[in-house]
Amino acid sequence: METKVEMEHKTFLGKSNLRVPRIGVGAMVWGDPKGLARLHPAQTAYGGAHGIEEERCAVEVSMEAGVNLFDTAAMYSMGAAELRLGELTRGKDVIIATKYPSRFSFRAEDFPKEVEATLARLRRDSIDLYQHHYPNTRLSIPKLMDQVADAVEAGKVKAVGVSNYSVEQMREAHAALVKRGIPLASNQVEYSLLHRKPEVDGMLDACRELGITLIAYSPLAGGMLTGKYSAQNRPGGFFRRILPQYGRKTLEAIQPVIKLLREISEHYSKMPNQVALRWLIENPIVLPIPGAKNGKQAEDNAAALSFSLTSEEVEALSQATLAWRR
Repeated sequence: METKVEMEHKTFLGKSNLRVPRIGVGAMVWGDPKGLARLHPAQTAYGGAHGIEEERCAVEVSMEAGVNLFDTAAMYSMGAAELRLGELTRGKDVIIATKYPSRFSFRAEDFPKEVEATLARLRRDSIDLYQHHYPNTRLSIPKLMDQVADAVEAGKVKAVGVSNYSVEQMREAHAALVKRGIPLASNQVEYSLLHRKPEVDGMLDACRELGITLIAYSPLAGGMLTGKYSAQNRPGGFFRRILPQYGRKTLEAIQPVIKLLREISEHYSKMPNQVALRWLIENPIVLPIPGAKNGKQAEDNAAALSFSLTSEEVEALSQATLAWRR
């Protein structure tokens, strides 16, 4: 039986029957990629996870904290991430969110094969949340959603999501699923204190109107909101070092934000990254999925559930990051 605290930390994903924690675990760099999979952009930009034992620890400490939602994708490391997540969560009470397709050349007719391949890698009979990873102008959204609806009716998919969809594309997917009596549960897009576009492009408003959960990826802005980086201490990794958001000018510009995060975090005996995650969690329709390479990171992320921000603190952070509301 769930405790009152555990119940408060859970919600339904959109209008689906899938009950999820208010924060998830991003497993993008998990697994043991081989060959060309080792050159996946996520691996080269952020580096891989810290080995199977640390990944196992991340699963265990997350679940102990009531965080049992793990997000991955067929495309991550060419299936290696799904394989590892399936291995580590077999027989456990977890919710697995994954994405299709496994390759960029994809047609709606390929969907049934994608489902079966993912089920095999995850070693599961059904997928809790199945998300279309990227919209494609050559791909009919209604036609694809019909295929997904068939998988739901066959018991292979429990809840339906999309990822990186615009407001218009999300509405189209939602309308197609409504015809089949199935809700669109979520849209996974980038959202953080340093990437507030969903507030101004209509995404948050549309999610609220339609009853769709916004799953926020990169909720710590690729590590920028952890407070670890500055103009004098830039992140490693070739791709991160050449991206504009990791340049000295940007790192200098975010220091007032980091300062405010530190001030608020000290009040609660927390860390800046936990306050940044909590800012997202305070919005009831937003669910952040910070990545975790090891048990310590997973534990730190889950601690965002252990406190709340005041409305004044939420507003102060919002005002301090207005420059990123575009």
